[in-house]
Amino acid sequence: MSVQQEAAVGSEDLEVWIDQDLCTGDGICVQYAPEVFELDIDGLAYVKSSGDELLQDKGATTPVPLPLLTDVVDSAKECPGECIHVRRVSDRVEIYGPDAE
Repeated sequence: MSVQQEAAVGSEDLEVWIDQDLCTGDGICVQYAPEVFELDIDGLAYVKSSGDELLQDKGATTPVPLPLLTDVVDSAKECPGECIHVRRVSDRVEIYGPDAE
């Protein structure tokens, strides 16, 4: 992600979620941002709460910490399952991921 892209979203609160129906279990997201993503015993990736708890509810979201924004965006770009969605909290518009405009 470029510095301009970071600046554009720097003032926006972002959240991320994973569509487990599309997750291939490759774990690339965990390699990029283990503070945000984790593979569960079922072999699929999930987001974690700020308290490090695995969020297994369908469509569960977690905030994207600004210091990890580049790692989270890179995981969305590199995900072979195209199942990682990063969106603005304010209007729920996806800005990174398969449904980004």
